[in-house]
Order: sequence, then structure tokens, then C-alpha cells
Amino acid sequence: MSIPFSNTHYRIPQGFGNLLEGLTREILREQPSNIPAFAAAYFENLLEKREKTNFDPAEWGAKLDDRFYNNHAFKDPEQTEKCEQEVSKSPEREETPVMAFESTEEEREKEEFAAVKIQSVFRGHQAREEVKKMKSEDKSEQAKGEEDK
Repeated sequence: MSIPFSNTHYRIPQGFGNLLEGLTREILREQPSNIPAFAAAYFENLLEKREKTNFDPAEWGAKLDDRFYNNHAFKDPEQTEKCEQEVSKSPEREETPVMAFESTEEEREKEEFAAVKIQSVFRGHQAREEVKKMKSEDKSEQAKGEEDK
């Protein structure tokens, strides 16, 4: 038997949400067929970057969240200016793909075929909607014609 209401709240570790957001963004961008392998490669790449540059995106995100939720900068305009100055001092990050794939001619053809298929399905949908609209207009005209008789 489960208890539907509980006052137990689990806390997400600081920076974990930012890591998951980054992973999710890359998964949506790349559309990998094997998500667990992609996630492993993504985190390996992140670890390598962290070791080389001593920059931890999870820690940086946690600091931003902490600053946003805990310093009441929205109440004091001077605090807002200080926060903006600190953010501008933070190191710039380059957006680099996790796994750089060289797109071959075959992959380009697949992408083009997929784009054409998506477009044709959408255009078919639009045409079906127009036909439905035309049929409903015809029925309403017929109903008006029968009422007039």
C-alpha cells in the first residue's frame, strides 16, 4: 500500500539540474539513436574539459542558481549591477558539439529525404483540413437550400 501524500522532499544536488539540462539540450540537438552511449560520451567530454580548463559547468550553474534564488538582487538595484559585473567577468564558454560527426553524402541524402517527407506529410495535413472545411461548407449550403424549400 502506498501513501499518496507524503511530506518527504528529495533535494536535487546543486548543479545536477544544469548538467541534465545540458545533456537534454544536446540529445535534442543531435537526435542520437543510442541515448545511453551518447550520454556517456557527453559526460566523458565534460570531464575532459573540466580537467583541462579547471572549469566545472555544474559548479558554475549551481553558483548562478544560488545567486538568483538567495541574494535578493531583485530588491536592490546596486546588487543587480554587481551581479551583472560578476557574470561578465565569468569565463566565456564556446558551444561545441559533444560528438563531431562528419556528414557523408549518404547522411545528407537521408536528411534531405527526411525533410522532404516531413514537408509532404505537413502539406497533406493542410490539404485534408481544407477538404474538411470545403465539405462542411457544402453541407451547410445544402442544409440552407433545404430549409428555403
